[in-house]
Amino acid sequence: MTAPSISQRLARFARKRLPEKLRAVQARWPRYRSHLEDWGWRVPHHGNDRTAYIVGLFGTGRWYINELIAQSIGERAKYLRDTVRLHERPTSMIYTCHATLKYPSRGQALPAVTSGVFEAVRQRFADVIFIYRHPLDSLLTNWVCWRSRLQDSKGRGVGGVLQAYKNTDELCADLERNFSEFKAFAEGDPDFFALAPGPRFLSFQEFVEETELYLQCPALTLRFEDFAIDPLREFSKIVEVMSVDLDLSRLQLSPPRARPYGYLAVKDKLPQFSDFISGLDLETKGRIERIGYTLDRVE
Repeated sequence: MTAPSISQRLARFARKRLPEKLRAVQARWPRYRSHLEDWGWRVPHHGNDRTAYIVGLFGTGRWYINELIAQSIGERAKYLRDTVRLHERPTSMIYTCHATLKYPSRGQALPAVTSGVFEAVRQRFADVIFIYRHPLDSLLTNWVCWRSRLQDSKGRGVGGVLQAYKNTDELCADLERNFSEFKAFAEGDPDFFALAPGPRFLSFQEFVEETELYLQCPALTLRFEDFAIDPLREFSKIVEVMSVDLDLSRLQLSPPRARPYGYLAVKDKLPQFSDFISGLDLETKGRIERIGYTLDRVE
């Protein structure tokens, strides 16, 4: 049986008595409200709220931050949306997205959009919270994620290393078998995406440069690894920026499931990956150090 058309649903609704209509609208109002907010027709603004943007490059732990906010931020969490919208005034919305500052990239908002976000920050309409992670951990995550999406007929795939492999040995075995493919991905080779034509993803060098550029922007910058040490301390910084009235003493937050600096175990087990790291250009190595990381040990 085919689903009723919009005109059929409207006709059915019109035949209802007024009390039934009111109950139907009331039951569906949360969904209607969400759509109106997404379309920009009804954007809430309470008190001194400013639009919050949770931004991260692909594979940096943004979904973990999303979950913390959805579960722990209180009433304002109902305005959390996995998209990005620009507004000419402050709002209570919380947008979460992947976005780049310099290089166009598959799966991430364009630099022109990100520029608009930071223009809102300069006008004090908005705040940006940027989450970042060791770039080599992100590289492994992104390779696993994108190749699984390309191999999935519906383009969904897995979210990262933990979903794809039981342990590091499985990851290393797969990486060794497909190392030329991994290098092509790391170099930003458009042929990696031949099965799904469109923009390419960032090369590893571009990814590191984008991270460094973000750390120079007016944003709250948070390291994914620090949430593994003390998630409550890091989350309290988000609460402060968003000016949320929250009793932090009552919160019990779980650390990320992903192990920080997982790339080191791969480096120790797989000589090809170790050689790849050694062969990085000097500018990229310097940028990794400037954003607070090293290549051979945990700080």
